[in-house]
Amino acid sequence: MTNFIVKKVAVLGAGVMGAQIAAHCINAKVPVVLFDLPAKDGPKNGIVLRAIENLKKLSPAPLGNKDDAALIQVANYEDNLDLLAGCDLIIEAIAERMDWKHDLYQKVAPHIGPNAIFASNTSGLSITKLAEGFDADLKSRYCGVHFFNPPRYMHLVEIIPTESTRPEIADQLEGFLTTTLGKGVVRAKDTPNFIANRVGVFGILAIVHEAEKFGLSVDVVDDLTGAKLGRAKSGTFRTADVVGLDTMGHVIKTMQDYLPNDPFAAVYKTPAVLAQLVEKGALGQKSGAGFYKKVGKEIQRLDFATGQYVAGGAKAADIIARILKEKDPVKKMKALHDSTNPQGQFLWAIFRDAFHYIAIHLDTVADNARDIDFAMRWGFGWNVGPFETWQASNWLQVANWVKEDIDAGRALCDAPLPAWVFEGPVADKGGVHTAEGSYSAVSNSFVPRSNLAVYDRQPFRAPVIGSGAVDGKTAGTTVFEDDSVRVWHSGDDVLIISFKTKMHVIGDGVIKGLQLALAEAEKNFKGLVIWHADAAEGGAFSAGADLQSALPAFMQGGVKAVDPIIAELQNTFMKLKYANVPVIAAVAGLALGGGCELALHASKRVASIESYIGLVEVGVGLIPAGGGLKEAAQRAANQANGNDILQFLKVGFTNAATANVSKSALEARKMGYLKEDDVIVFNPYELLHVAKVEARAMFDAGFRPALPSLIQVTGRYGWGTIKAQLVNMRDGGFISAHDFKLGEMIAEIVSGGDIDQGSFVSEQWLLDMERKAFLELLNHPKTQERIMGMMQTGKPVRN
Repeated sequence: MTNFIVKKVAVLGAGVMGAQIAAHCINAKVPVVLFDLPAKDGPKNGIVLRAIENLKKLSPAPLGNKDDAALIQVANYEDNLDLLAGCDLIIEAIAERMDWKHDLYQKVAPHIGPNAIFASNTSGLSITKLAEGFDADLKSRYCGVHFFNPPRYMHLVEIIPTESTRPEIADQLEGFLTTTLGKGVVRAKDTPNFIANRVGVFGILAIVHEAEKFGLSVDVVDDLTGAKLGRAKSGTFRTADVVGLDTMGHVIKTMQDYLPNDPFAAVYKTPAVLAQLVEKGALGQKSGAGFYKKVGKEIQRLDFATGQYVAGGAKAADIIARILKEKDPVKKMKALHDSTNPQGQFLWAIFRDAFHYIAIHLDTVADNARDIDFAMRWGFGWNVGPFETWQASNWLQVANWVKEDIDAGRALCDAPLPAWVFEGPVADKGGVHTAEGSYSAVSNSFVPRSNLAVYDRQPFRAPVIGSGAVDGKTAGTTVFEDDSVRVWHSGDDVLIISFKTKMHVIGDGVIKGLQLALAEAEKNFKGLVIWHADAAEGGAFSAGADLQSALPAFMQGGVKAVDPIIAELQNTFMKLKYANVPVIAAVAGLALGGGCELALHASKRVASIESYIGLVEVGVGLIPAGGGLKEAAQRAANQANGNDILQFLKVGFTNAATANVSKSALEARKMGYLKEDDVIVFNPYELLHVAKVEARAMFDAGFRPALPSLIQVTGRYGWGTIKAQLVNMRDGGFISAHDFKLGEMIAEIVSGGDIDQGSFVSEQWLLDMERKAFLELLNHPKTQERIMGMMQTGKPVRN
């Protein structure tokens, strides 16, 4: 095995993309130097310094921990080109001008190390033409590496090799991007705008064209093409506003300039409405107006007919909304095809246009159909790729409908569908995705997935419809399964428990499942991993305790009936904490309330970078009662190490009292919800692999749980100090009387109660305090208002 280790990255260009790519390298603990032009005024590195300062203000945050901005090394092209010699990867991310890029390349090329990879983050310029002027050696180490905005959050990166790029260069880069930066890599051909922007921008242009044809307003189109269609909830026009209408115009111009002979060339004409907006300076969100404009508190939409902004908020017709809820894709597509409603006809038209386009261009833009589907899912936020949609909707039937529209002149161009659509392996298999692989129009065969070693770390790779990929929900050998959990293994020495409840909430069934899984793991396995099959697809680790399932007990027997439920939750978490085999919490997404407490009681946490962890019970008028406050007290005592505990306790108190949720796993570590030796994973598809490796390693190293110990607390001194601050906040009108009560209860528990400063208490002492306070609050009218409000609206009630 030959390791490719990136010791340092250089990013050339401190604009929106360059600065954020640098930030994500820092998130991944990869040293990075960020270059730009020397500033004309002020500090010579002023352009880069301002870009780094701006990173702290952006939302969503590019940095997992804002303080890490200081770790980005600053540089300029005049004084610091010698720094390039120490970089293993150099990413160019300046403006989309071929001449500017060539000028920069002439400056930097002599300073690039002999083994470094050089890559451009261009969104669509020819990589082959960009490499003109390089010697043969540098050409062999040069390729495109196209990140999507925002780089931390968008899973897609396109690698675009040229005919000169050595295969091992692209392979090494793919390994680094996949594991270290956590990306989903697609290999694209060196054609204008590559895959995602080529297909995605065509789709936007087709939507604009069809919306005008069917007389639909921008708000209706966005409702139709957003979450209801399984795409980004912002829809089409709102997404364009966010991206920037000038940016959209540049991408369209690339298609106009470089695709004059494309059968769809007429569609690439900049829509008149877009050109007019850009000319007026209405560039979308960054300028305050685009297809939408905020006027006071009202969001107005552009009226295509008048060019004026008018009241928005119109939605899809009820009949179309019902069609889009149909779970059978065959029935759904037929209903849209047969619809006489303009909105239904519009939706069929944009599906038809997409299918027509990807069929004609598959051979030139991608190695196979799978890469187009992943590009659209990972780069444009589609739940299902276009080829997947076509295949799931009855391949040949849909193909014939598309052909009918082409023949009748209803399509966007008259180019016929390729012969492979109707005959040969695709027609025989009923689509482009099979267990053998995905269809390549060049080889007229099904191409298997990449077998690079990096993918051995993904037990369940991202599937495509029709591929017959193994599903984490059913894989392996099931030991126990009911409506709440599945306990299973992959034929090896680590047991896994996966929750099946909505948002993986913790009710009686999950508690019993955890107890059963732990007993089985201690008897027959090296460890237990808590992992859920949707971890890589945006699923929650756990949204907390299932309050709804406890309501019947409360309604019938009051708090006395709830007391044993809370006690059982606490006891189960304590069993996990002191288990005789390692228990690993594989955290991704939301870990709130009881979900946070579950993770805190594991032997170790392996967390996706996109983990949002916090104790949020005050939002429903309660306090954490699964040991979260007990853990905060223990953490503060350990950190104090004989010094004033209160100084360390304030963080844990504030987190719980304000329902503070981490915006990343890196921030969760800073907040104390992850420990220094917990592992942060950047690719969520690798989460289970890493968790199992950790469990096995801990067991093989002779794992023993910590011995239960007493916790030193601040007692009435800490309680009183925090309470005094809460009184000031209440009297100043910053918090309500009920918020004050909640804060005081949390302060009492984390301080250990009305006892002397420096006293030692057991974990059970603090658990009993948690449970008592929780039950008292459950009887409180204000808490009941908050619980009912949350259940009815999904939003916290401030009372």
